[in-house]
Amino acid sequence: MLSRSAPFFYGDLRSHERVPLPFSSFIGFCKQLMDKKEDDQSQCTESEKRNSEGSEQDHLAPKQMYLAQVPITNVENKGQAQLEVLWEDIQMPAFLDRSLLAFVNLWMNIAEARSSTHYDPHHNLLCIVSGTKKVVLWPPSASPLLYPMPLYGEASNHSSLSLGKPDLSLHPRAEYLIDYSHKVILKAGDALFIPEGWFHQVDSDNLSIAVNFWWQSNLMRSMSEHMDAYYLRRILRRLTDKEMDLMLPKPASVECKVHGSEQALNRDAVGDLHTMDKVFVDGDLEGKEVKLESAICHMEHSALQALHTLVSLVHDHVNIPDPGQVQQSSWGNGSTACTEGEPKNRMVFHLEDDPVAKILWNTEPHTLRTMLLYMADKFPRTLEALILHLLSPVGAEALTRKFDEIDAESSEEDRSRFYQVIYGALDDQFAAMDAILLGKESFAMQAFRNVLDKYLGVNIKDGPKLCGRENFQG
Repeated sequence: MLSRSAPFFYGDLRSHERVPLPFSSFIGFCKQLMDKKEDDQSQCTESEKRNSEGSEQDHLAPKQMYLAQVPITNVENKGQAQLEVLWEDIQMPAFLDRSLLAFVNLWMNIAEARSSTHYDPHHNLLCIVSGTKKVVLWPPSASPLLYPMPLYGEASNHSSLSLGKPDLSLHPRAEYLIDYSHKVILKAGDALFIPEGWFHQVDSDNLSIAVNFWWQSNLMRSMSEHMDAYYLRRILRRLTDKEMDLMLPKPASVECKVHGSEQALNRDAVGDLHTMDKVFVDGDLEGKEVKLESAICHMEHSALQALHTLVSLVHDHVNIPDPGQVQQSSWGNGSTACTEGEPKNRMVFHLEDDPVAKILWNTEPHTLRTMLLYMADKFPRTLEALILHLLSPVGAEALTRKFDEIDAESSEEDRSRFYQVIYGALDDQFAAMDAILLGKESFAMQAFRNVLDKYLGVNIKDGPKLCGRENFQG
């Protein structure tokens, strides 16, 4: 190939062109380079002058040329191998079954060269015949740091990062590349196994020669095509779940909790809360306020402050009508109304940008259970407004995960009583459930978009990334 960005060689076809050059002519360029090393400067100058008066092929700049991936044998595609004549000089590695072989290729460069960071769809054994190569590798899990090219592009297995120093203002994740990298220096006689899917960048010294073997992995051979759709869904689901955990990390320390200095008080509070739940369900209001206040009093100051902040946030952002003037909502029941121009559930996906979500996420499950029951009793319209109008996607995800933690700490009977009290205090429990589930699904959708961008180079929001020729000039 002939590259306009030499000594950098990018994988995209727009960065280089293939030139018809006999292998003997390329070897001739190599010999000239070796001669120049032996001649003095004046001889080199005269040689260059003669070259400038030569044939059209001699006008090709040797430093821009790279004999890359020239097949010695092409088993997988059953195609013609350009250098098949060299096959008889190749000795198969003892561990490699010839029946598994896909390609054997020759790599040869005249001047220093750097290939763009990429992965291969085969296992790879890189063998150095002459010269030196420096290889930097990254595992497939580091793909987001390398900003892979779009899956639909011609160079989908390449990184979009510049081969020079990455621009961290455009690619901030690249700052951590070195932490996940492995560096190897190979000399003549050395061989390196590069597993399928591992990204690698190769720097080649002057006049280096290498042969590589590609073969299909057991994993890929065993995958049946009729299962592709299922595997795709499973893998995308797993990556999405992982991304959701990154978007909503576990708090380093829980800020709001029940006071832990006296275990007896905690046991009393739990008992009071269970009694309060039963009173709510049975409809017996006698003593309910006493039991609830007892549970609230056992919360730490930070938890009480969080409860106050949560209630204040709702009252500051949502117009909660008087109970006697509740308007008929579009959901069909008398639900908490929000006047025109007031915020509905905001599309916020980052915890730090949502004070409501931060409170929900940083509160211990048992304490949050107490807070929600207190709101259901004292401020039912506030609780409903919180769910219908202030619960963002990240807030909905935080709340449902806390519900899971609350469930894990409770018996089946206690879980049933808790949800009966919470949803029973709302005018329209179905609207509340819909708001929570829609928020949770919006959060998962954003995580899915992040996965497509990080791993497949596909940005749904901005549309397809189409790179013109000018993007590959080096």
